[in-house]
Parts: sequence; C-alpha cells; structure tokens
Amino acid sequence: MKLLVCVSKTPDTTTKIVFNASKTELDANGVQYIMNPYDEWYALVRALELKEALGGTVTLINVGPADNDQVIRKGLAIGADDAVRIDLNPQSALSVAFQIAEYARQENYDIILLGKETIDYNGSEIGAMVAEYLDQPFISYASKLDTSDGKTASIQRDIEGGMEELEVDTPFVVSAAKGLAEQRIPNMKGIMMAKSKPLKVVAPAAFEDKAVTVEYTLPPAKSAVKMIAPDNMEELVKLLHEEAKVI
Repeated sequence: MKLLVCVSKTPDTTTKIVFNASKTELDANGVQYIMNPYDEWYALVRALELKEALGGTVTLINVGPADNDQVIRKGLAIGADDAVRIDLNPQSALSVAFQIAEYARQENYDIILLGKETIDYNGSEIGAMVAEYLDQPFISYASKLDTSDGKTASIQRDIEGGMEELEVDTPFVVSAAKGLAEQRIPNMKGIMMAKSKPLKVVAPAAFEDKAVTVEYTLPPAKSAVKMIAPDNMEELVKLLHEEAKVI
C-alpha cells in the first residue's frame, strides 16, 4: 500500500500562549514544539501497522518552514520511509489542505491519514478539505481501520451518541481519533536511521489564500474560586443568582 500521513508541528500542551505585537501570530519565543499527538500517536502508527501487515510505503508530508524538519525527523525515527516538506509558512487551514492535495494528486496514494485535529487550533478542517480537493471520500474521527487486501477498508468511527461502522474503497482520506493505534516511542536504531532517510523539500503550488488572520485575542481570565461554608446555603444561593454564568 502507498500511504501518506499528514503531520503538523504544534506547541507543547504546557505552552503559555502569547501573541506578537500585532496579535496576528503566536509569539514563538521560548515555545517548545512537538509533533501533533493525533498525527503521531494514531495516524502515523496505524499507517505503519498497515504497511507491516500488507507491505508498501509510508510517507510523511508537512507544510511549513525549515524549522519543522526536526519534528518531521521524529516521524521518520518512528518508522516512516521518507518525508516531504512543502516549503511554505501557511496562513490558513485551506492553504495547507491545498498544498497537500496538489502534491498527493501526483503520487496516487491509497490512503491519506491525519489526526482528527491539531491541539493548537482544534479546527478539524484539513482532512475534509484535502478530500474535497482530491474528490475522494473522507471519514472523520476513525477509532478503528482494517483492510485485508488494501483495496477496501472497514472503519469504525465516533459519532454523537455512539459508533458508526462503514466500508470504503481506496483511495480515501481518514482522520484518526484516539483508539486507532497505540503510541510508539522511537528507539535508538530508528533515531539513527532517520538521519539518512529522504526528506524532500518542494516549492509550494500557486495559491490565493482566501482566509487571512486579522487578530487573535485571549479569552477572559478565570476568576478566583470562592469557597462557601457547607452550612451557608443562603450565601451559595445568592452567588448562584447574582454571579454564576451559564455556559
């Protein structure tokens, strides 16, 4: 099988969010970056499992600048065969999806996998956009993906209030949710091999971005917790009426 895994670089979950002076970008000073966990733990590992069972190749793709290479190399250390970085500092999910689709269109991948969302924007947009550009089926939030022949896959995915089971013929795009695979830690052999695996850098395709960030703002700071004595029900009722907010 020929598998493509989309990976992105995200701030570590402990990162304190600060924006630049114009409030149009995250201030990257002092930020520790990681591979997006949904891409790494679930999409990439399931792709590797399919390759191990059926044969084929696993390619990583990332849209971003040169400092993303360290994150990409981690994916190679985990087991991917090669990687492609489209040399662009993207400004929107739409531009990322377009670049991935334009590259994938030339390579005829059987399955394109990516995490269900990134842990920074939580948009869950790119998978559907890639599938639309390629005119392929898109299955979101997959928690199980099996195929015995590489031509038809059975997929279980999370839906509101339950699970849905379906079958789809390749090629298709799928976003990975928790449960699709188990995290793999790169070993020393994998880390050393990753240094020599191909990481191809390609120029971006021409694209007019229709989504432009005007400004980022932080949510209001949380107020301090108020402690009420267990026997002071009158005070609790008063605060619930006057200060409590329904979200």
